[in-house]
Amino acid sequence: MDVEGARLIGAGLAIGLGAIGPGVGVGLIVKGALESIGRNPDAAGQIQTLMYIGAGLTEAITIYALVITILILFAV
Repeated sequence: MDVEGARLIGAGLAIGLGAIGPGVGVGLIVKGALESIGRNPDAAGQIQTLMYIGAGLTEAITIYALVITILILFAV
């Protein structure tokens, strides 16, 4: 395998594996928030705020994976 092929496979794996975990994580965060709002609708505002913070922190992991992918593709 040549170097260019290895870079492309590495970049694909970096963003693929780096995005699947946060995707599942955001799904679990939203599921938990909706269940909580269903049990206690009066706390919907507080739950939504915490849900957005948690989803944002989880999505930051995907941005790190994207940065690594760009480095693999263009900086090496």
